[in-house]
Amino acid sequence: MGEELTRFRAAFNGSVRVEARAERLTSEAGAIFLREVIERLGISGWLTERLEDSRDPELITHPLAELLNTSLLLLGQGWRDQDDADTLRDDAVFRLAVSERRGVSALETREREEGQPLSKNPPVPDGLASQPTLSRLVRMLSTEENRHALRGALLECAARRIRATRRGHRHRYLTIDIDSLPIEVHGHQPGSEHNGHYHRRIYHPLIASIAETGDLIDAKLREGNAHTAAGSIEFIGELIDRVERDLCQVAAVRMDAGFPEENLLRALEERGTPYVARVRNNAVLDAMARPYLRRPVGRPPAEPRTWTYETTYRAEKWSRERRVVLVVLERPDELFLHHFWLITNWSSEQIDGEALLERYRQRGTAEGHMGELMDVLDPALSSSPRQKSHYRGAEPGRRFPSGDSFAHNEVLLLLNVLAYDIVHATRVMIEAATREGWSLRRVRERVLRVAARVLIHGRRATLVIAESAAILWRALWPQLAALRWE
Repeated sequence: MGEELTRFRAAFNGSVRVEARAERLTSEAGAIFLREVIERLGISGWLTERLEDSRDPELITHPLAELLNTSLLLLGQGWRDQDDADTLRDDAVFRLAVSERRGVSALETREREEGQPLSKNPPVPDGLASQPTLSRLVRMLSTEENRHALRGALLECAARRIRATRRGHRHRYLTIDIDSLPIEVHGHQPGSEHNGHYHRRIYHPLIASIAETGDLIDAKLREGNAHTAAGSIEFIGELIDRVERDLCQVAAVRMDAGFPEENLLRALEERGTPYVARVRNNAVLDAMARPYLRRPVGRPPAEPRTWTYETTYRAEKWSRERRVVLVVLERPDELFLHHFWLITNWSSEQIDGEALLERYRQRGTAEGHMGELMDVLDPALSSSPRQKSHYRGAEPGRRFPSGDSFAHNEVLLLLNVLAYDIVHATRVMIEAATREGWSLRRVRERVLRVAARVLIHGRRATLVIAESAAILWRALWPQLAALRWE
C-alpha cells in the first residue's frame, strides 16, 4: 500500500504518519483550467501558424504547440525557472494539460521501433519537456520574425478575450497606458546596465496595457540604461494602429513624466491621437505655478483637496506651445502645497482640468497591473552567452556558437507577459462570477494552486479536487463556456 516514511513521524501526535504512494497526486490542478483558457482563445494555434520551427522534423519529440503550452502553464502556475520542468516531469496534470493528444494517451509512453521511419512510428513524449529542450525553444523563438509573432500574440490574446466578452462589439474609446519597468538581473546579462535611478542592475523594457481591461498588450526589452522614452515613437505608433484595428474606434495614450518630448508629442498630434502625460517640474514651470500656490480663504478641511489651473507652455525644445494643467494638492498637517503639471492635446472644451486630472489618476490601476506582472510572475531574465565547458563530466565533443542572449531574454519577457494575460483572463472570469475584486496572487493561490488526484477509468481521466476549490470552479465554468473568440 505504500512506504511509511518513519523519519517524518509527527512528534506532537504519535498517530500521525507520513506515507508515500505511487498515486497520481498533484498540487497544480489549475494547469487544466489555464490550458482550457488557452484552447478557447486559440492562442497556441495562432502562434504555431506564425512561428518558424527550425528544428529537424526527424528529431522532434515535443511538437511546438506542446512546448508553448508547457512554457505558458509553468509560468502561469508560478514555476519561473526552466529547471522546474524536470521537477514536474511526471506530474499527471501537467502532462495532460500541455499535450495535444486526446484521451489519456498523454500519460502513456510509446518508444519508436528500431529501423522504423519517424512518419510511421513517431515517438511519444514520456513527460514534460526537459530544461535543455525549453532552452532550445527560447533560442528558436529569438529570431526577429518569431519575436514579432510573440509580440503580436499579446494583443491578439487580449483582443480575443475582449471580443468574446463583448460578443464581437468593439469599444468606442480605449486608453493605452505606456510605462517602463525595471527588471533586476544578476550577473552581466548582455544589455543590462546599472541604472542610477533605480540603483540596481536592470533591463528597462517598455510595457503597454489597456487601462479599461487590465490586459498587457505589448512589451519591448531595452538596455538597462535606456532613457524612459527611448524607442517609444515606433513602439506607440504601431501599437495604436493595431488597437484601433482590433479593439476600438479611438485609442488615447496616457504616459508618465519621462515620455513627453517633442518628437513623440508631435507624432501623436499629427496622427490625431489624444494623449495626457505628466510633465517633470522645472524652474520655469515652478515660476509659472508660484502665483497659484495659495490656499483658498477659510479654514482648511480635514481631508486632502486639489484644484487646477489652465495655461499654455512651450519648453525650450518644443516646436510650439501646448496646453498644460497645473494641479495643486493640499494635504492635512503640511505647511506647503504640492503641485505638478499635466500636458494634453485635448482642448478645454473637450475635457476640463478636473476631468483631465481624474483621467490621469486612473493610471494607478494600470500601474497596479504592471506591478502584478513583476510581483506575481516575477520574470527571470537569465540568458547569458556562456558556452558549456563540461557535458556529463567531460568536455563536449562539439561546441556551438552562443546565441543572441539579449534576444533570448526578450523571448522570456514576452512569454511571461503572455502568461500574465492568460491568468488575467481567469481573474476577469472569477470577478464576474463572484462580483468581487481579485488580485492575481489570490487567483493563483485559491483557483490555480489546487491539490488534486487523477483517477484513470478506461479512456477517461477524472480530476478529484477539494470541495473548497470546487465551489470556485463551479462558478468559473459557465464563464469559461462563454469564452469563445470566433
